[in-house]
Amino acid sequence: MTAPEEHGGSGLEAVCLYPFPVIAEVRGITAPACFSKLTDAMAALLRTLAVLPLSPDQHGYFAELFGPSEAQTVGQRLATQGEVRALAFLDLTPTLVRLYPAGPGAPR
Repeated sequence: MTAPEEHGGSGLEAVCLYPFPVIAEVRGITAPACFSKLTDAMAALLRTLAVLPLSPDQHGYFAELFGPSEAQTVGQRLATQGEVRALAFLDLTPTLVRLYPAGPGAPR
């Protein structure tokens, strides 16, 4: 997973008003990466998940969960619950997919 400076902005920054940087990771696949914009983190997760051998149902689930139109909902979940997490199944192995706030006091 790479930071947005390497891929350019998503053009959706105005959609999400989430006020602080977030960390995105697919545990065991990518190292945690910090993004200043939630929409960039969500797009990076989708790019990473798109190349994994997931079932079509899983790809559809993640496209809905982290799709551009969900930035406000994901931002609200981060603000109220402190993180957004889901499991991707690579064969039968569960792999944790997470978004969480960057900085002190953030969940690890």
